Amino acid sequence: MPVIAGESAAPFVPADRSLPVLREAVQQCRGCELYLTATQAVFGEVESGNTEEPGQISIMMIGEQPGDSEDKAGRPFVGPAGKLLDQALVEAGIDRAKVYVTNTVKHFKWEPRGKIRLHKKPGAKEIRACRPWLEAELEAVQPRLIVCLGATAAQGLLGANFKVTQSHGEVQRSLMLPPIIATLHPSAILRALTEEDRESQMAMFIEDLKGAAKFVTA
Repeated sequence: MPVIAGESAAPFVPADRSLPVLREAVQQCRGCELYLTATQAVFGEVESGNTEEPGQISIMMIGEQPGDSEDKAGRPFVGPAGKLLDQALVEAGIDRAKVYVTNTVKHFKWEPRGKIRLHKKPGAKEIRACRPWLEAELEAVQPRLIVCLGATAAQGLLGANFKVTQSHGEVQRSLMLPPIIATLHPSAILRALTEEDRESQMAMFIEDLKGAAKFVTA
């Protein structure tokens, strides 16, 4: 099937909004050129073996895109950032089985650096092209709260001028969407230049997640 560069994933998104159907269909997506260099599309999920029935998932967490580990495994947040996220969820008192994790963009965008595939930030065209998959997930999951992990996810839902550093942890409202809380992406914490920065960012991240937990249990 040819590339439909610069267009949209919409033609590839089935009318059936059940997650198993969507998860299978995303592998055939050609809505942008990223599929050409990715191993596979990486769709969202809850922890393996737990329910994904509509209304049963309290929080939907949205990151930027799959990383190298996720691209190979075909599952979101299974690499170092995922391990940090799991740790923070435990410390925040959030049941991982009630969290649906996904990404704004479903294919890994990267550039070669020797034998290493380095993460490359997705562009506006790719984010826009992939939006129909995210909308389908939201319709299928029906979360009580969205937690945006990082600027790409937050700005995709709240506008290009939204700044995570200024408004993290605050409940945001956006037309036709559940309430939203934005916070750091775990990978940003891992990239902190000093141990002191890493500790302070981790503390902020956990506090934001505690706020999310309080919101969905209120």
